[in-house]
Amino acid sequence: MLAAAVCIFLILLGRMAYLQLYKGDYYGNQADGNRLRRTKITAPRGLFFDYKGQELVNNLPGYAVALQRQGQRDNEKVIGTLSEILNMPEDQIRKRIAANQNSYEPTRLKSNVSPEIVTKIEERRLELPGVLLELQPIRNYLYKELAVHALGYVGEASEYDITEGSYKGMPGGSIVGKFGIEKTFDKVIRGIDGSFDEEVDVAGNVVKQLGQRDPIPGKSLQLTIDKELQMVMEKAVDEQLAYLRSSGIAPNARAAAIVAIDPRSGAVRAMVSRPAFNPNLFVNGISEKDWQVINNDPNYPMGNKVISGEYPPGSTFKIITGTAALELGKVTPEELIFDSGQHWLIPMGNAGGEALGWINFQQALSMSDNVYFYEMGNRLGINNLVDFARKFGMGRKTGIELEGEASGLLPTPENKRKIFTGEDWTLGDTFNASIGQGIDLATPLQMAVMMSCIAGGGIYHQPYLVDKVLNNDGSVFEVRQHQEPYALGVSQKTLELIKQGLMGVAQPGGTASYFANLPKPMAAKTGTAENPHGRDHGLFVAYGPTDAPELVVAAVVEQGSFGSTSAGPIVYKVFEEWFREEGLIPSQAVK
Repeated sequence: MLAAAVCIFLILLGRMAYLQLYKGDYYGNQADGNRLRRTKITAPRGLFFDYKGQELVNNLPGYAVALQRQGQRDNEKVIGTLSEILNMPEDQIRKRIAANQNSYEPTRLKSNVSPEIVTKIEERRLELPGVLLELQPIRNYLYKELAVHALGYVGEASEYDITEGSYKGMPGGSIVGKFGIEKTFDKVIRGIDGSFDEEVDVAGNVVKQLGQRDPIPGKSLQLTIDKELQMVMEKAVDEQLAYLRSSGIAPNARAAAIVAIDPRSGAVRAMVSRPAFNPNLFVNGISEKDWQVINNDPNYPMGNKVISGEYPPGSTFKIITGTAALELGKVTPEELIFDSGQHWLIPMGNAGGEALGWINFQQALSMSDNVYFYEMGNRLGINNLVDFARKFGMGRKTGIELEGEASGLLPTPENKRKIFTGEDWTLGDTFNASIGQGIDLATPLQMAVMMSCIAGGGIYHQPYLVDKVLNNDGSVFEVRQHQEPYALGVSQKTLELIKQGLMGVAQPGGTASYFANLPKPMAAKTGTAENPHGRDHGLFVAYGPTDAPELVVAAVVEQGSFGSTSAGPIVYKVFEEWFREEGLIPSQAVK
């Protein structure tokens, strides 16, 4: 018996030694987990300013709900109650808890909760041991949907985000950029969270404060956006779309894209995509009703049509065709070409069969004559045409700091064979390409950059939205570097001839003659993009003033029909306000 007792004692002693020597840290940590509590202090995200220093996005104080790990039975009771209050499935809560490897750091369950949820938790505090309300900055978009497709929005990281997506490895409940600049620059503007540690008793009461690590706020961004110009553009778009529908001119005109660029630098001064949405809806978790309204809209409010909408560039592409023909000596500015209403090689002609007779280059560009530019395509051939399109940035992404940018599509024989299996390229395809129809596709941003190349004297500037990264005190942390500008390799003589033709568009006799009412000379080009799914899309590009260009604007109105009557008036209002701000138009003259 004694030997057996000694044997048992030695076994127990050995087990105790093992637990003390080899597993002591583990069980010590578990014990600490019962009495230590770490509460996260979320770092405020950096602010967004327009290029004049005006705030566009800031933060407001708010709360997140977290759960301190308790005994299994207590946890299950709390989970059931929280599921009801947070409208969150119990399984999702359990997954969040299981994913938290830190035994004494509370699990964040829901971020940016509403005041109603805070009240419910406080009222039922006795039923919710271990439930914490953590202070958390809430993103605030001061002007609601203003520039939303550029600024973006934040939201709680989804399960996909943290397991496979852009935020892999981040804890559940994290607030992250989901779209726009908020997503592209998330690591810069998110900051580093802090925390404070407390010793608590079994009831969760604080016994001692153990220390605090202050959060480090994220960096702020100074954007290229001009808040006032953005407001003008959004109002002009909304009013024009409403007018087109109510007048019956374009009853289905519900979507549009417009962008303004400084041709001297590539800075994007304003960006509008319609329809839009209020990003503040996503901050507290969007309701099912609001989500259904946005998600079920066939015009896709969540898409940024400025960078992802692909449209046939229509007659705006004649700028490229004309540049190629002049630069390669396929035509002289004085040569007269006879327009009988259709081309002599293929029966393709002007809209409505209009015949303009003998015309030269400037007249053809000013009046947007199809027959003349068909002949330019005939003389150039598709390879030369595509080469010059590439010089202007067509067929590739601009590289602007936003996800989801489309490349457009160049009108090449290879691309035709991909779309129409095995079909060969024809002269008719070249004719279509020369006036921006057929398989030719471009984004509104690409069209603006094309016009910017002309306004900027043959220099390609990459468009960009973020100018500077700022420290918390407003000092400059980094001036953002962008792609080096490059010359198109087009002579100033050719560029001057193109400019003269575009100025003719905005003068009496041109397709946008009403632009002559502005106080300074303008350059413009109308366009109509064929649309197999409804009315044609209206396109318009312009820059001004022509003596020293400061602004390029490109606009597309989906199913707006002719660009001169749908997109052109939007661009006109933008420049009208631009000149008013410079004191060139009396304030009472602006309606």
